[in-house]
Formats: sequence, C-alpha cells, structure tokens
Amino acid sequence: MSPSPTRTVLLGAGTAIPQVEVDNNALARVMDTNDEWIRERSGVVTRFFVEPGTGSADLGAQAALAALEDAGVEPEEIDYIVCATMTPDHYFPGCGTLIQERLGIGARPALDIRQQCAGFAYGLQVVDALVRSGVAKTVLLVGADVHSSLIPWSERTWRVVLGKDEGPLGDDELEWNSRFRHLTVLFGDGAGAMVFRGEIGSGGAQLGILGSRLLGDGAHREILYVPGAGSTKRPWVDLAMIESGETVPVMDGRKVFKLAVTRMPRVTKELLEENGFGLDDLDLLVMHQANLRINEAAQRALKLPDERVHNVIQKYGNTTSATLPICFEEARAAGKAEPGSLVAFTALGAGLHWGSVLMRL
Repeated sequence: MSPSPTRTVLLGAGTAIPQVEVDNNALARVMDTNDEWIRERSGVVTRFFVEPGTGSADLGAQAALAALEDAGVEPEEIDYIVCATMTPDHYFPGCGTLIQERLGIGARPALDIRQQCAGFAYGLQVVDALVRSGVAKTVLLVGADVHSSLIPWSERTWRVVLGKDEGPLGDDELEWNSRFRHLTVLFGDGAGAMVFRGEIGSGGAQLGILGSRLLGDGAHREILYVPGAGSTKRPWVDLAMIESGETVPVMDGRKVFKLAVTRMPRVTKELLEENGFGLDDLDLLVMHQANLRINEAAQRALKLPDERVHNVIQKYGNTTSATLPICFEEARAAGKAEPGSLVAFTALGAGLHWGSVLMRL
C-alpha cells in the first residue's frame, strides 16, 4: 500500500485591524463625493488606517501572532514564512524577514510574493507546494497592506479627514483629491495570517488545501497599473511624476468589473470540478473584497445563497492581500466556516492575476 499523501492543514488564523476608523462622511470633507455615491458604487461604508510610521510588516506581525495563538503554535515552530503585500515597508527588502524579526525568532526562509489583490490566493498555493514537497512542515502565510501610504493626500487633507482640522480645503486641493476619488474611497489598511502544518492523510475525509487553479495574463495589465515609478523610467521616480499623478494607480473600472464577475466564478467552478466537487458541495465562498457589486454579481453567477458567501468590504474597504484572511476570520466568527467545511478562496487583481484555492477545514 502506498503511503498517504501529506496534506497542508490550516491550524489557525488571525487578523490585525488598525485603530483609526474613517467613514464616508469624513472623505466627503476632502473631495467631491458623499456617502450615497460611495455606497452605491462600491458598498464601502468605513475603512481603517494606521497611524503614520506603522508599516505593513508591523500589521503583518500582529496578525501572525494572532494566528499563532489561534493555532496553539509557538513562533519558533514556524520553519518558513510567506508574505504577500504590494506596500512593503521599503522598496527592498520585502516584509518577510521584517516579520520574522518582529516575531523574535531566529533565521529561517522568508519568501515575499507580489500578486497584488490575488497575493494571498497565490500564497496559499505556494504554502501548499512547500509543505507537500517536504521543504517545510509548519508555514506562516501573511497578507498585509497599508494603502494609506499610497493615497496622494497632503498633510492638511489627512488632518481634515481625521477631524484634526475643521477645513475647508482650498479649491485646488479639493480638485486634486477628487481626481482620484474612484480609487481612494475603496481602500483601507489591514493584515491577516494563517498557520499551516503538513499532516499525513488518515484515509478519511481529506483535510487541508485540496487544490488550486491560478492564472496570470499580462495582456490585461493596462486596466490596473501604476504608469510611473519603475525600471522603465530614468530615474525610477522624480518630482514631475509625483506632481502629475503618475505614481497613482490607473484603473479601468468597467473592464475590471467585467473580468472579475466572469473569471472568478469560472475558475471556482473549474477548480471544484477538477477535485470532484460541484457548487452544491461548497460550504463557503470567500472572495477578494474589491467591490461589493463585483461580489454580488459573482454570487449571482454561481447561484449561491447568502449563507454560503461572506463579504466584509462594507466595514474594511479593499485591503488587497489581506482581504481573504480578514473575510475568512469574520465568516468563521459568524459560524460560516465550521470544521469540515469546504471553502473556496477566490481573487482577481492587477497583473492580471486571478484564481481560486479549495480547502477543507
């Protein structure tokens, strides 16, 4: 009889949410928008921001500690760290080793991956490959992003948003802020983490990560990208790029919407079929939290009832690589992710990257 395969089993999960809560009315003080406009287009009601000086590695380490506690695992037991972020503390190094240092553990492999909104889904596949191959036994996966660092606001705009300055802003500043409102109303800061361990299958119900289907296609890169600041420029970044807004992402919202509402459902169904399941077997779908309207359309395409889908973008906004673990934790707290549940983690992000990962809890 051949030995049972090693399964990558989830031991615990945790999140880190900043303290500063900002609602839509606060944003309406610094740009041409209002609560109704934001809710109608995105579903976002509030989001959370870090205090200045707090980076993605700080949030990532906090989420890691919460996940380790939930898993009943000591930091020293982690033998590999995988970190997904698009907002690292520095251009280099990435956040993996910074999180390792903050956890107070010795040197070990730390891998940084960069798939933006699909980063955590890609991280799940990487973790599964590390465990199944025998490279690692206990792996920490972190998704952390501090979007407040990318928002092109002046110090005075931030003071007005946070209620530290009564305003109003001048016309030029209002016009500048309003130019990017379709982006800045969407995002928040946050982190999530999961701890996995390789376990030999017992021959009963298969647990852990059962499979993944992830894809990338650069033909769609221009629908969501940053035109300035990069190796095609010389210098990498200059004042002219910043002043013209070239360091702020460009997004074709209509095309992103169309691709997300077709590709996320399609890849989820394909993954289920590849592993011998149908939609009726799926207990929970955790989608990337970019836009509530996208997720509602994807849910309709899959004909899934509300009790088998969970959304948290209303409360946290888009936290990019942290949305999947944050949404999962909230779903678990709501009783939607009980032991034995079949869960699909699905995302689409810049690159274009998209895909789905299937896990039995």
